[in-house]
Amino acid sequence: MTSGMKAAIKARAPLLSVGIVSADLMHLAEAEAELAACDVMLLHFDVMDGCFCPQLTAGPFFVKGIGTKLYKDVHLMVEDPLRLIPEFAKVGADVITVHVESGRHVLHALKMIGEQKNANDPGRGILRGIALNPGTPVASIEPFIEEMDIVCLLAVTPGFPGGFIESTLRRFEAVKRMSAGMADPPLYCIDGGITAETIGTAAATGAEIIVSGSAVFKNNTLRSNIELLIGLMNRGSR
Repeated sequence: MTSGMKAAIKARAPLLSVGIVSADLMHLAEAEAELAACDVMLLHFDVMDGCFCPQLTAGPFFVKGIGTKLYKDVHLMVEDPLRLIPEFAKVGADVITVHVESGRHVLHALKMIGEQKNANDPGRGILRGIALNPGTPVASIEPFIEEMDIVCLLAVTPGFPGGFIESTLRRFEAVKRMSAGMADPPLYCIDGGITAETIGTAAATGAEIIVSGSAVFKNNTLRSNIELLIGLMNRGSR
């Protein structure tokens, strides 16, 4: 059941979800083993289609090709995610996040995710996420609040350069107010611009999941980078 996976994440929060497309693609197996040894729980896949975002990144074969016991956290920055949701479910996604800006049928996309079997463990389901770009009003997710397991606020405009957008912190508080009173509120996630300088601030919001890629893999010092980021994240969340 997805409730078990969601509870497992919440129990260990805050957690780092590591953006694997920032790794050295010639040494993915070594990177995955190192992340597992560092007790990372989530492996983040940025899927960009060259339309919703200017870049092209990973597809289903890339997600399938990485053998791991970590949860595969798939972030679909694509137009028309409906056609891709079953494909990513088949290749082992444990989390599938779609953008509220991605099309007219976001509610149906969330329901479709919930109907998929988890290829890693059919008994645990797939967590349903919804993401918002920095310029999108947080009120846009209100119609879907009961249908999501994770809400992800982007702190950068996806596919474009730029640092952590400070207004994300105010937006985060607005999302938490929206879900106040829910018996089972969504997990909160912040994605984009997460470095050693910003991860403590992001963690102080109460986010259960914080996504970072380039800061994890810079200078080929993965283990020390992970230890630094997790230490700063834990201190910021206190």
